[in-house]
Amino acid sequence: MTSISQTRIAIISDTHGILDSRIAEVIAECDMAIHAGDIMGQHVLEQMNPRGGQVIAVRGNNDNEYIWDTSEHSMLAELDHVAEIDLPGGKLVVVHGHMHGGNHPNHTVMRHQFPDVRTIVYGHSHKMICDTDESPWVVNPGAAGETRTRGGPSCLILEASENDWKIESIRFTDVEID
Repeated sequence: MTSISQTRIAIISDTHGILDSRIAEVIAECDMAIHAGDIMGQHVLEQMNPRGGQVIAVRGNNDNEYIWDTSEHSMLAELDHVAEIDLPGGKLVVVHGHMHGGNHPNHTVMRHQFPDVRTIVYGHSHKMICDTDESPWVVNPGAAGETRTRGGPSCLILEASENDWKIESIRFTDVEID
C-alpha cells in the first residue's frame, strides 16, 4: 500500500501511437504516469490512467503537427520538451533525449544540464537503461508500444519516498517483428 509520503510512478516512452495493454495495466496501479515522448497521439495519453490521475508527458522528435491528427494539435501544443516534477525526496526531470546526443543520448551532458535533480528520465533510443551509479540517476524505460521494443514492451516503476528512491524495470517478452 502506498502511503502519502511515498509515490509510485509509471515511466514510459516511445509508444509511437500504440500503448501496450499490459503497460496500461501497470500504469493503473501507480499514483502517477510519465511519458518521455514520441507519444504520437492524444489517444495514447488518454489510455494512461494512473490511480492518482496525473499524467505528465513531454514532446519527442516524432511529436509534431505532421504526425498528430489535426484535431489533436491543441493538446500537442501544450506539451513542452522538458518537465520537472517535485516528488518526495527530490526532483525528477523528463526529456525525450533527441537533443542530448542524437541516437545515443549522452548521460554526462544530461547530468551537466540538470545537476540539481535526483533522476533524469529520457526516451528516444527505445533501449531500457538504469544508470544509477552516478548522481543524478539517468534512466530510460525503453519502448512501451510495438515499435523497436528490443524484446518486448517495457516500462519503469519509480517508488519515491523522502528517504529512498527505488526503480523497478518491467518488460513483457514478445516475439517481435520489425
